[in-house]
Amino acid sequence: MGQENVVSIDIKLVLVKTLQFCGFVAIAVIAPYFGNQLITGSIVNALLFISASVMGVEAAFLLCLVPSLISLYTGLLPLGLAPMILFIMAGNALLILVFVKLKNSGFWLGAVSAALVKFAFIWLAGIILANSILHGMAKNVLLMISWPQLATAIAGACIAYLFLQPSIKNIYEGCKQIIKKI
Repeated sequence: MGQENVVSIDIKLVLVKTLQFCGFVAIAVIAPYFGNQLITGSIVNALLFISASVMGVEAAFLLCLVPSLISLYTGLLPLGLAPMILFIMAGNALLILVFVKLKNSGFWLGAVSAALVKFAFIWLAGIILANSILHGMAKNVLLMISWPQLATAIAGACIAYLFLQPSIKNIYEGCKQIIKKI
């Protein structure tokens, strides 16, 4: 006789993870409406560090898509810089990958390394685009993809670090327990 595979689904765990993800998506959608690259970028990068830590790489990857599209929609990212969206999304994905790979060796090693890789990738992509496609907007591209990318990634790491501390985690875990009891 063949062996049967049984799949068990913990509906409360699914509910908790779904609510977590919806909360992260809501923050990712709202963040670009602040209209300031430094504020938005810091929030988005914190969100990526936290979601990668709490929900895993797959959920964090999905979140990479949202803020850039909303930034374009709100005008935070000028329409002429639309070609940068894919590079920004890829830079966010690199941030997540590097962070997840290195965070077990230390949060700050993972976060700073991830911030540097993201910055270098987006900066190089921006230089290439500015010099080849976006001739008239080169200064705007170079400013948006230069030091603010590194600054917001480091600021996001600081926010994430504070959020992921045991005292804050205990509050977060308490909220999860309340949801599970519902």
